Amino acid sequence: MEYRVLGKTGLKISRMGFGGIPIQRIDAEGTKQLVRGLVDAGINYIDTARAYTVSEEYLGYALEGLRDQFVLATKTYSRSKADAARDIEISLKNLRTDYIDLYQIHNPSAQELDFVQTPEGALAALLEAKAAGKIGHIGITLHAVELFEKALELPWVETIMFPYNIVETQAEKLIEKCAQKNIGFICMKPLAGGAIDDGRLALRFVTANPNVTVVIPGMAAPEELAQNVAAAADGSPLTQEEKEGFRKIRDFLGTQFCRRCNYCAPCASGVPISSVFLIEGYYSRYNLKEWAVERYNALPKHASDCIGCGACEDRCPYNLPIRKMLQNAKAVFGK
Repeated sequence: MEYRVLGKTGLKISRMGFGGIPIQRIDAEGTKQLVRGLVDAGINYIDTARAYTVSEEYLGYALEGLRDQFVLATKTYSRSKADAARDIEISLKNLRTDYIDLYQIHNPSAQELDFVQTPEGALAALLEAKAAGKIGHIGITLHAVELFEKALELPWVETIMFPYNIVETQAEKLIEKCAQKNIGFICMKPLAGGAIDDGRLALRFVTANPNVTVVIPGMAAPEELAQNVAAAADGSPLTQEEKEGFRKIRDFLGTQFCRRCNYCAPCASGVPISSVFLIEGYYSRYNLKEWAVERYNALPKHASDCIGCGACEDRCPYNLPIRKMLQNAKAVFGK
């Protein structure tokens, strides 16, 4: 396993880390098995968030007796000082530790980022926790290029997390600036939220960029861990065949697709938006029609239940035309 220094934090971390979103689908014992697999693979960076339901709790259970072998990162969605201070205490309790290596402001809008930096904003709580030794370093996670540009100029930002993958390369110049400014760059969504089904090729693309400090694919099974480790450990130059594979994926996916971040939720009508788009993708892109129809019919609500309020579109960090996409799914499945 290759190791890098995470920018100005000075933390030495594995080039591939562990994304803690998918373990919400398994259980505490399954998480424990995965964490032991991380140790064996030489992976020492774990990412989670307060917003990932049971993720912190499962990881805290799995890390008992192993805490000192990992660099732990989590995040707060809270924007106020009081709420962020509460989140830090909850994270410490959930993760069963007395310090967290990296605490991040989780995906603020432009307006929220301004408020976060006021005396009553979340940053004040993070700075106080850092002074008290409860957290070691402070970072930010984002989805908009213009906010990435702004974050590069903020003196308190030690790390930036942003989507980067075969089809989302809009931030490459900014990722390069991270390296120039000694700000650690954390690559999220290397598989474009699951839209890229060739995990090996996806990770080869990301790790070929020397300005990416760490990539954090989500994993929930030992076989996923093994496949990802093999891809990340392959330091050979990209082949022409691999580059052609990148081009095919770009042509296939385009830019208007759901990354399953679920920031659009909750839907006022209860439509599981990202699930609808995931299943529609299997139907339209991968030709798994019978399989997709069966699973679509089993959903509690369908695209036809959309009332067209548009609240989901206001929350989507990728500015997707969700209402139009739901109409397309309705046309495909008939409801």
